[in-house]
Amino acid sequence: MATELTHFIGGKHVKGTSGRFADAYWPMTGEVASRVPLASTGEVRAAVENAMAAQPAWAATNPQRRARVLMKFLELVHKEYDELALLLAKEHGKTVADAKGDIQRGLEVVEFCIGAPHLLKGEFTDGAGPNIDIYSIRQPLGVVAGITPFNFPAMIPLWKCAPAIACGNAFILKPSERDVGVPLRIAELFLEAGLPAGILNVVNGDKEAVDALLDDPDVKAIGFVGSTPIAEYVYTRGCASGKRVQCFGGAKNHMIIMPDADMDQAVDALMGAGYGSAGERCMAISVAVPVGEGTANRLMEKLVPRVESLKVGPSTDPSADFGPLVTKAHLDKVKDYVDVGVKEGAKLVVDGRNFKMQGYENGFYMGGCLFDNVTEDMRIYKEEIFGPVLSVIRAPTYEKALSLANDHEYGNGVAIFTRDGDAARDFASKVQVGMIGINVPIPVPLAYYTFGGWKRSGFGDLNQHGPDAFRFYTKTKTITSRWPSGIKDGAEFVIPTMR
Repeated sequence: MATELTHFIGGKHVKGTSGRFADAYWPMTGEVASRVPLASTGEVRAAVENAMAAQPAWAATNPQRRARVLMKFLELVHKEYDELALLLAKEHGKTVADAKGDIQRGLEVVEFCIGAPHLLKGEFTDGAGPNIDIYSIRQPLGVVAGITPFNFPAMIPLWKCAPAIACGNAFILKPSERDVGVPLRIAELFLEAGLPAGILNVVNGDKEAVDALLDDPDVKAIGFVGSTPIAEYVYTRGCASGKRVQCFGGAKNHMIIMPDADMDQAVDALMGAGYGSAGERCMAISVAVPVGEGTANRLMEKLVPRVESLKVGPSTDPSADFGPLVTKAHLDKVKDYVDVGVKEGAKLVVDGRNFKMQGYENGFYMGGCLFDNVTEDMRIYKEEIFGPVLSVIRAPTYEKALSLANDHEYGNGVAIFTRDGDAARDFASKVQVGMIGINVPIPVPLAYYTFGGWKRSGFGDLNQHGPDAFRFYTKTKTITSRWPSGIKDGAEFVIPTMR
């Protein structure tokens, strides 16, 4: 029987009262794993009020003590790392090894946020004018929220909540309703680490909950990760409500393979970046761009047998390259894209649509798919598929390869594989994409840099994690002070200057 899950509000598990639920599945078997309550507008408002009550005392807690809670949280997560990774793998479908990477990349942001006492320091100028000092301070916004996707149920919630909490805010997390077990456990562990009740709340829900957060005047900022249409919706509606909003959307990440590239290295990179986590990553390489026919032929000669030999298996199989997709609906959507590619005239060199996992026939599995001779006008090139499907589009020249990445509506990540430093430097300078890898297929920056795409992959001025996160979750106050001994007699009717 499926477990009925809860919200986590005010440090307690709270049953849903809307009467609406969504089924969450075990992707390995296709069975219903849990019933997830979908919050009403009233339930979201209750969480906001709870957070508002708790936030002032947390904001008044000095940054060093807030950082100690993060340190204790890290200790607690490491104690149950394996159990948390197994839960994540079962709920999402990614392999256990990949689930551990999901958790680790989230924890690295928590580690960075332990530096909050330094990152929150303002500026001070002594003697900026006659007997005048000027200084700035960073203060929390209040109650903030994050709406996070199914594909990284540990990493993205931690990217959102850790800096917000470190800055002194209260945080409301609305995770994907497809895999809420890990986000709920993260909230429990933060409470155990000493985070006051009400500072981190988890509210499960669908569009009603999202709209409630976007419209609530007491939610001061919203962070979102998901598809571009929803990112644009969240950004537009949130900004119209007067909030700070950062939204990260879809991607179509290219990997350019130059004629001088180490082909074995390039193929290894494409396999991991294209098919890891069944392609359900916003930083997945979904388009390979070999430069020149000779390069393309050499690439395909090595790539085809590798894709044919991919091992698909249950998430708990340590030898599996990737596991099932997250839901039956998403599996059908990815297969439909493959059908579209065939109809459009792309050459389907490897077809994984009919893959069945023995003993797991009801699970959401498909094998790796590989298209060749893809063209710019095809939907499978224009749109994000978010599955184990790699498209090869042949570019006659470097200039054409560069223009493909530049002209695409998405600008999340891109990579170039080459031994030529001049070509790599030129590419990094000219490509209109937010994150660039040089002989690195998935160029996700480390936690002390910021993560964010360009064009329709990102909406808003500030990126995720790194220094931008502390800027996003705080407001700057600047104080100009002068003390009585330096004040002249009489009123001054002209604008103050420092002359």
